[in-house]
Amino acid sequence: MSTREKIKRMYDLLSGAFGPQDWWPGETPFEVMVGAVLTQNTNWTNVEKAIANLKSRELLTPEKLHELPAEELAELIRPAGYYNIKAKRLKNLLDFLFDDFDGDLDALFALAVFDLREALLSVSGIGRETCDSIILYAAEKPTFVVDAYTHRVLLRHDLIDEEADYDEIKELFESSLPAEVQLFNEFHALLVRVGKVYCKKQPACAECPLDVLFEDKSRRPSAS
Repeated sequence: MSTREKIKRMYDLLSGAFGPQDWWPGETPFEVMVGAVLTQNTNWTNVEKAIANLKSRELLTPEKLHELPAEELAELIRPAGYYNIKAKRLKNLLDFLFDDFDGDLDALFALAVFDLREALLSVSGIGRETCDSIILYAAEKPTFVVDAYTHRVLLRHDLIDEEADYDEIKELFESSLPAEVQLFNEFHALLVRVGKVYCKKQPACAECPLDVLFEDKSRRPSAS
């Protein structure tokens, strides 16, 4: 089975096992963008608490967050952890939005994917995973999001080397699949799901829907 075929088979198996994942939770593109920054190095439950704090103060708009002092923003997003750092990153992102696009999120998201990615990556504190999450889930443009779960699943199925970096893995998916927002959305979410449920540090390969991809069961990982 070729790499492209294996990736497509992986999607079919995960989709059949888990069904639609309905990612990303958020009522507006801006909320999704804020969530993408807040979810760095924490779980979604903590992000939800931080976003609830912003909503309770009716602050979840670009204008209001841009005007809010960084100290107040940090206190409101405290549940998300690393709150001073994340407040600074959000402020950097908002300064960029207002300096370059007059605060108009639609104008920013009107950029082509390549240009949008370059623009977001120029913002201090916005790394590749956060950038691609914003593009895919907030702007709804086709770019594949890679995370630690993605790396682990692909490594264990011999689709990448240990040293494979973010952009190599991203290119692997994007060269193997149609450039469709919904497909990229679902696949990323499904990889997170299988990573949390089965492909953990101590894997449960025998129960995993991807176990059929191991033609030689002796090659199942024991842990990594």
